[in-house]
Amino acid sequence: MPLDLDYPFTGRWLVQNSPANRVPSHGTPLFGLSHAIDFVPVDDAGRSAPYTLTSFLRPEPAAVFPGFGRPLTAPVDGVVIGVHGDEPDHRSHRGLPSVGYAMTQRRRLAAGWLGLSGNHVLIETRGADGEVAVVVLCHLQQGSPVVRLGQPVRRGEALGQCGNSGNSTEPHVHVHAVDGRDISRATAVPISFHGSLPRNGEIVDAGQ
Repeated sequence: MPLDLDYPFTGRWLVQNSPANRVPSHGTPLFGLSHAIDFVPVDDAGRSAPYTLTSFLRPEPAAVFPGFGRPLTAPVDGVVIGVHGDEPDHRSHRGLPSVGYAMTQRRRLAAGWLGLSGNHVLIETRGADGEVAVVVLCHLQQGSPVVRLGQPVRRGEALGQCGNSGNSTEPHVHVHAVDGRDISRATAVPISFHGSLPRNGEIVDAGQ
């Protein structure tokens, strides 16, 4: 049975790399990523940021994206068992810059979990079947996490803000769940959101 989550945000978000389309959704089972999903904050027109000639030719500051800094909230009740907020938010890569960025993927993978996740929060919880799981939220804005190790959290409680740290081409939040605290050896736990799983290209409207 999938671990059922709330969306960790409000507003409109575009779905990418969904396990509803393929597993492993991120191309690898490493770090329990088989059932991970990404959400990109978008405006009312479904855009993450206006696309300009600069977007095609050069990396852009993350701050030009309207979703940079959007609040992120706990998708489950649980206890914070991991929090990191020191990684810088790097520039965003679309168009030609995204090709060069993709070529450096192996270097980030070799850097291990922190190189991929950037700033993150880990929440230990129990599913409906009583099994322990750890929910992972990645790519938070530098300095934005507002929770601490050992802190109990409830669904909807503030965690931090959407950023562009770690392995991220533009501001978004990455969510997945694993079966233990050791991310390097963890196995993926399938997830759902309010009983279902959105597909690539869908826009989730999580309200206000």
